[in-house]
Amino acid sequence: MKTKSISLVLALGLAVPASMSYAAAQSIETCIAAIQKQKPGELVKLEKLNRSGKSLYEFEIKDSKGNEWEFICDVETGKITETEGEAESADSEAFKKNMKISEKEAAAIALKAHPGKIVEVEYEIESNGDASYEFDIVNEKGTETKVEVNAANGKIIEVSTEEWEIGEEADEKR
Repeated sequence: MKTKSISLVLALGLAVPASMSYAAAQSIETCIAAIQKQKPGELVKLEKLNRSGKSLYEFEIKDSKGNEWEFICDVETGKITETEGEAESADSEAFKKNMKISEKEAAAIALKAHPGKIVEVEYEIESNGDASYEFDIVNEKGTETKVEVNAANGKIIEVSTEEWEIGEEADEKR
């Protein structure tokens, strides 16, 4: 099973962290199987996150129509805990209809809470239809923190620390 998981990730052109254990590889396989049942597609990026002491995987999937989706999966259980769609930009209709806070304002909110340099931004549509900005911020120690800010009210929704990343989306880098 370990070989299958790692082979799947390698087949997608992604490098596996050398420290990945057998249990972690199985957990990834379980998450991928659950995601493919919900939204078949190509794995674009995989990140391991820590959110308030809880280990999570964030999978980015591109479906057959070219739409991108994020799935948060619990490392321990292999269950999907969150699904979000991605908008191409803040000008996308699905994002804009709920947006009251500009990207610049949201970035200032995120940076005030977690100082550093924004290296990536994503425009997300939550499962309830709300729009949010997700900023990847790297601090002076090199730690990357994901800060999600609600685009309607400017409140910070989630904060996660990235432990590692496999894959990259060049169009979202700054």
